[in-house]
Amino acid sequence: MFGKDDLVDNLSRDLDRARGRRDALASEATTLTAQIAEIEARLSEEKKRRERERVLSEVEAIKTRIKQAAGAFAPVVDGLSRAIEQAAAVVPEARELNSFLVSVATEIDSVLDPLLRELDQRADAVRTGHAALDLPSSAIEAPPIELPKDTNERLLRFPAWLSRDRETDKKDTAESPRSTAA
Repeated sequence: MFGKDDLVDNLSRDLDRARGRRDALASEATTLTAQIAEIEARLSEEKKRRERERVLSEVEAIKTRIKQAAGAFAPVVDGLSRAIEQAAAVVPEARELNSFLVSVATEIDSVLDPLLRELDQRADAVRTGHAALDLPSSAIEAPPIELPKDTNERLLRFPAWLSRDRETDKKDTAESPRSTAA
């Protein structure tokens, strides 16, 4: 019987050690789970912070591009307007183009400030975390605007006397008498 008691004692000690290791591992697993949750939360917050910074820098870059383009647009409009005024001495209808140019410049000027204010408001909402803008990461490098290839879809409508179609009509009418005479 002496050997059987030793076996029971050994098995009891082994069982106690196994339970102790299990409890230690369970405690460590709980600690690790809490640490993982904390690190995941910090990682998520850091990703959000970086995304907000990216969006804010892109909004600032967009605003800068708009301001630069508008700044470059004004002298061009002024120079073109002066040149058109000189042309109006020869072609009085050129004043129509000049008034059209002034109206386009005025319209652009009237919408730029509200656009820039709206960009500021959206940036403030992103800064405070109340909104998230979905800007593609290539918003700064936007593709150039393609002009329509079909002449019927022109962005700007020039006065009829400046239309390229008018030159085509003149050629057609000039060729028409010859073709009917032949």
